[in-house]
Amino acid sequence: MVRKILIGLAAVLGILVLVVATRPSTFHVERSGVVPATPDVTFTQVNDFHAWAAWSPWEKLDPSMKKTFTGAPTGAGSVYEWSGNDKVGAGKMTLEKSDRPAVIAIKLEFFRPFAAVNPTTFSFAAVPEGTKVTWAMDGVNNFMGKAVSLFMDVDKMVGPDFERGLASLAVVAKADQDARTGAAQKN
Repeated sequence: MVRKILIGLAAVLGILVLVVATRPSTFHVERSGVVPATPDVTFTQVNDFHAWAAWSPWEKLDPSMKKTFTGAPTGAGSVYEWSGNDKVGAGKMTLEKSDRPAVIAIKLEFFRPFAAVNPTTFSFAAVPEGTKVTWAMDGVNNFMGKAVSLFMDVDKMVGPDFERGLASLAVVAKADQDARTGAAQKN
C-alpha cells in the first residue's frame, strides 16, 4: 500500500516536472500608447531617470523609497538604483542606449524580492497625434520561473503597470510640450 502511494506521488511529481519543463523559457511584455507631444519631448522624459518620479507607476507605490542616481546625468551611462517597500523591492536601471529620439535601452536588474535581469526598451515613433511610445521588457524563465509561470502571468502582472506609466507619461510630456510652446511664444 505504501509502495503504491510512493509510486503514485513519484508519477505525479514526474508529470509536474515535465509540465514545468515545457513552459516557455522566455517572456515578453509590451504595451504601446500615443503621447500628445513630439518624439523629442517624450524621449526627454524617459531619457532622464530624475524625471521618472513624475510618471513611473512604481514611484507612487513607496513615496519614501530610497533612490540613488549615478553615472551620466541623462542618457547612456546614467544609473538609477532604488530600495523600497515590498511593492517596489530593490533594483537598478542602467541606461545603455540612448538614440534620440527613437530608442532607449535599459538594463533592468531586480535584487529583491527576486533576482532577475530584464532588458527593457522604449521606442518612439512620430504619429499624427504626437508620439507612439512602445515599452517592452524581456526576460528568461529558469526552472523556478517556469514553475511560477504556471500560476502567475508576467504579462498580466506588469502589463497594467506599463499602461498606467504610459498614460502618466502622456500627461507629463504634454505639459512639458505646452510649457515649451508657451515659453517660445513669449520670446
